[in-house]
Amino acid sequence: MTINTLKIVLLIFVSSNILSCNGQVNSEQKQAETKILEIGRTVSEIDNRIWKIFQDTKGNYWFGSNGNGIYKFDQKILKQFTTIDGLAHNQIRGIQEDKSGNLYFETSNGISKYDGQKFTTLKAIKSPNNKWTLEPNDMWFGYDANDLYRFDGKFLYELELPRKDLKKAFGIEPEGVPFDASNKSTYAVYGINKDKEGNLWIGTVNAGAYRYDGKSLLWFGEKELSTLPDGRVPGVRSMIQDKDGYFWLSNFYSKYKINPALPNGYEKIKAVDIPKEIAKDKILYFMSGIADENGDLWMTTYRGGVWKYDGKTLANFEIKKGKEDVLLIYIYQDNNGTIWLGTDNDGVYKQNGEKFEKFEINKSSR
Repeated sequence: MTINTLKIVLLIFVSSNILSCNGQVNSEQKQAETKILEIGRTVSEIDNRIWKIFQDTKGNYWFGSNGNGIYKFDQKILKQFTTIDGLAHNQIRGIQEDKSGNLYFETSNGISKYDGQKFTTLKAIKSPNNKWTLEPNDMWFGYDANDLYRFDGKFLYELELPRKDLKKAFGIEPEGVPFDASNKSTYAVYGINKDKEGNLWIGTVNAGAYRYDGKSLLWFGEKELSTLPDGRVPGVRSMIQDKDGYFWLSNFYSKYKINPALPNGYEKIKAVDIPKEIAKDKILYFMSGIADENGDLWMTTYRGGVWKYDGKTLANFEIKKGKEDVLLIYIYQDNNGTIWLGTDNDGVYKQNGEKFEKFEINKSSR
């Protein structure tokens, strides 16, 4: 081997070692960057005050708390995300997922988008030129808006509901409810749902409810949907459709069906006969409701347990923690048809047959 050949071999050997070392350094840097990008912290328990529950298309469960952020459970590990991680606020008021798998967390201080790695806060466009429209992939939000938001995937539009003569409709001039971290307007949106035909239903704190079909807004200005004679303001928080096509607007007193032939655009009838022994001392307004795969209605009341209506009979299931009432906020049916309950004082409950049992992370991951 000549001296020049030997030099070339040595040069190749040294160069390959340098490249190998550089590759290792770059790999270590990438690993370090990945670790830096990871957000959230592993925890062992869900907060006691869970106001929202959601299962995404990947099967992960998300539990939205009323003050301690959001919890993600992937069937093995429980992680908590808060404002430290970029969440707009730690009070969660809604959870949705778009067609691309991005998650949106409605908070009392804005809407956070989560793309699987980071949170970003959506910025609203406030303009009198913002138009109402109803597209299948649009997302709708109520909290932290003057009235409500529509998000088309790119822009967040702030919209205003048509103002009505509330004093004429209700006999009094309703006032907004000064809850902490909530809109003080009488038109503050407390609930948004879509019916089987894709129409949008909007419930307010005490200005009644609206239905939007993509062309016009139909107003439900009924007294039971506003401030009650005893001063209570239950709010229209949840709107569900029964087997007969009637809509239940957060209460057991009346139900409604769209009827364009009538002057006000809908008919109203008594929802259900409730035995006095069942109704005694119970507030017959529900916080949240769903229709299951059989068309049966399930509804949660704050201190009155879970109610089920099968089209004929209204049954009540008490949820207790010892002798103490479990305060129910939210009801949700997951991708497998299992019903979950979010509470204001005892975490999460999960359906087990005809019963609801406290959901424990350690037990579920064994």
